[in-house]
Formats: sequence, structure tokens, C-alpha cells
Amino acid sequence: MTPSRIPIIIFFFCSLVYIAANDTKDLVLTLEQSNFTQTLTKHYFLVVDFYAPWCGHCKELAPEYEKAASVLSSNEPAITLAKVDANDEKNKDLASIYGIKSFPTLKIIKNGGKTVQDYKGPREAQGIVAYLKKQAGPASMEIKSTQDANDLIHGDKIVIVGIFPELSGDKFDTFLALAEKLRSDYDFAHTLDAKLLPRGDSSVSGPIVRLFKPFDELVVDFEDFNLDALEKFVEEASTPTVTVFDNDPKNHPFIIKFFNTPNAKAMLFLNFSSKPFGAFESKYHDIANEHKGKGISFLMGDVEASQGAFEFFGLKEDHVPVIVINNEKDKYVKPNLEPDHIESWLKQYKDGKISPYVKSEPIPEFHDEPVKVVVADNFNDIVYKSGKNVMLEMYAPWCGHCQKLSPILDKVAASFEKDTNVVIAKMDASANDIVHEGFEIKGYPTLYFKSASGKLLQYRGKRTKDKIIEFIKKNKDDVTQQDSRKEEL
Repeated sequence: MTPSRIPIIIFFFCSLVYIAANDTKDLVLTLEQSNFTQTLTKHYFLVVDFYAPWCGHCKELAPEYEKAASVLSSNEPAITLAKVDANDEKNKDLASIYGIKSFPTLKIIKNGGKTVQDYKGPREAQGIVAYLKKQAGPASMEIKSTQDANDLIHGDKIVIVGIFPELSGDKFDTFLALAEKLRSDYDFAHTLDAKLLPRGDSSVSGPIVRLFKPFDELVVDFEDFNLDALEKFVEEASTPTVTVFDNDPKNHPFIIKFFNTPNAKAMLFLNFSSKPFGAFESKYHDIANEHKGKGISFLMGDVEASQGAFEFFGLKEDHVPVIVINNEKDKYVKPNLEPDHIESWLKQYKDGKISPYVKSEPIPEFHDEPVKVVVADNFNDIVYKSGKNVMLEMYAPWCGHCQKLSPILDKVAASFEKDTNVVIAKMDASANDIVHEGFEIKGYPTLYFKSASGKLLQYRGKRTKDKIIEFIKKNKDDVTQQDSRKEEL
């Protein structure tokens, strides 16, 4: 089971003058399926908060969102804030259209829905206002002086500048289209004079696109003004050769980009303060440079900052230094690595000579509980090779709904205690990999039923003892009759 791409938003906490709730609530439009399209036609720049009433982060955002709406109500150009209860059944189709997979998700919708962008800014009122004012202004600013350039191109930002002999024509229009499309992710500017820019060839007159970045070669030029080619250039050039995963906030945007790439992901985890770090860093950068554009992205993670990744991949600290390759289907692990091992191990991976790594808890020594414990290493034996009817719950220890279901499954298991052909089982899906296709987990708990004959069904009914028992009895196979038929054949 491949890990979900999950988006990361950095929170900035700033003070803001208090604005009374009674003055702001009406400024956030309440939308639903029936009035959504009509509202789009009325407001050129609309920001929509897709939320769920039960979501804690949504509740934290709501008052800040209302304060921002109060400030933005008088902005020129107009910026309108709205909200949709995406958990309401009548709005489910709307949430699906806009690809809402978590709460809260904010979308910037312009020009009647012709342009839709993810909101990637802060979630406190002052930050929301500043971010949206920038998004509502010109997508690209003109650099007319060295001061303009220095104000924009500095620090840890990625900035894309178009250099043109004149600010008109097809190539200039294509650049502005690129800026509009990617403005949520990058700062854009244009100029008539390359001498105003802090780095790069100052003699060029363009048309050319120059990307400034705080890593690798610092500045890169590109001359192909096909929109798709430009977008691909920006995406590739703005990604570090080796992404650094540590506790430094300036690296967070690049970590997000790394995990959102469709490439296979090579991740080297080690102690950044250890003596061998320098040898690993040098070797890893050389290998990453050799594989640029070949479908593998590279990351180097400090053990101190990587505990979440260790838990996700089932790694242990005594594996360090360790490298993991995660592609769309499988993951591969090489523990206790030496710098000189990296290249040969990567070649073995590319040649298909390494077996995938399966994350698994230890197989329980005893199976005397009513609900059997399944882990990755005994998944086949219990679910597929036992020849029995198996109801399997995939859960996470922290899931409240799973905790409520647990005593119910105990009762279901007790009711089938005398039926040796029915097994009720559970697996911690956060600590074990799913080793068979067909099991899709979008939330916890997820229940699947595998009949003795191999039929796989997802249980979507009510989580009550009676309903689960009814489902099992309806779908289970009579193993005795099956064995009789096999003997006759």
C-alpha cells in the first residue's frame, strides 16, 4: 500500500486586533450545492473553506477566517470569503469536484471557476489577509531598479524572473500565464534589463526565464516558451538535487515538494552530527546528480527529525545509517549502510535484484483471544491460506471509532466461537503493510470480508454486532460442502 500524499501547511502565529464576531460572521458566505455556481458568477475572486463541523482544525480556523473576511471586504480588487460544509451529504458531489480529501481545505476560485488554486498560506487572520492580497494582485511584478530586485530576490525564496526586450508579444503573454498558474507556489517578476538582477548573465536581452534559488547552482536560465515546458522547467529546477529533511523551517517547502513528486523516492537517514556525515553527504550528492531526470528523487534526513518517517516505514534506530526507496508499489530498505554501498545497492534496485521490504509487527506467540491478531508476516496464512471465512478490521491505535468498535468485534467473535470456519481478526494498519491488492484504506476503521472461496468484500454497513453478524452469515461459504465437492471432483 503506497503512502498517501498528504499536503503540509506551515502555521504562523501573529497577534491581531480583536474584531467582534457579530460584525464578521455575515461576511463569510455560506454556500452549498444549490447556490455555488450562481455565487461563482457574481464574484471574480472567491476563496472557499471546505470544512467539517466536527473538525478541530476547522473550528480553530473559523474565527480567524471571519476576521480576515472583515478586512478583505473593502479590498480592491474585491476578495470574497465563503465556506461549504463538505461533510453534509448534499454537498458531497461539490466536495468531490474540487478534490476535497481532508479538512479544512481552502480553494481560491477565480473567473467563474476557470482558475482553481490551492490556498497555501497561513491560517491566522493577518497572514490570510496578506497572502490573499498578494494572490489578488498582479501575478508578476515589474523590476525597474536594483532596489526592486533586491527587495524580491533574497533569503530562502525561489523567484522566477522573465527578461524581455519589450513587455509584449506571445512569449511575454506565455510568461504571464505561467505566473498566474503557479503564483501560489512562487514569486514572479519581469524586467527589461538583466543588469538589475543580482545574479546571472547581465548581458542577455531575452526573451529568457531566469530562476533564482537558495541551493545548488543558485540561478538557472531557460529559453523554451512553451507553457508546458516552462512549467516542467520550474518544477524541476526548483527542487533541490538532495532535499534536506531536518528541523529547519526553511527546508519545509522543499520537503513537501519531495513527497508530492510522482518519482520513486530515495531517502537516506543518518545522524547529521555524526562523524561519517560528510562522507555520506558528498557521495549521496554525486549519485543524485548522476540520476537527475531519471525518475528518482533524493532526500537526506536527520534521525532526530525523522521519527515520523521511521514509524511510517517500520525502521529502527539501530538500522541507521539506512536508505529507503519507496515507489508507487513497494519499498526497499538497506540498513547499516556505508557510503560505498549506496551506488551498488541503487543499481541492484534498478536491476530488480532486491526484494521489497514489508513492514510487520512480530507474529503473536499466542492466538487465544476471540479476535485474532493479524500482522503483515502472517497475513497470507490467516486471511488467504486458512481456507476460512475471515472478517478483518484494519485499524489504527489512536482512532476513536476503532476503539468503539473493539468490544463489538469481541462480541461478534464470541458469537462465532463454535463455528471454526469463521475467523474474526484485526490488524494495526499503521504498523503493518497490506501485502495483497484489493484492500483500499481511506480511513479507520476499514472492514473487509474474505470468504473461504476467495471472494473479497468491503463491509460498509452499520458497526453493530447484529448487522456485522448478519453480513457474515449472508456471505460466508460452507467449508464442509466445498470440501465435499472437491472430493467428488
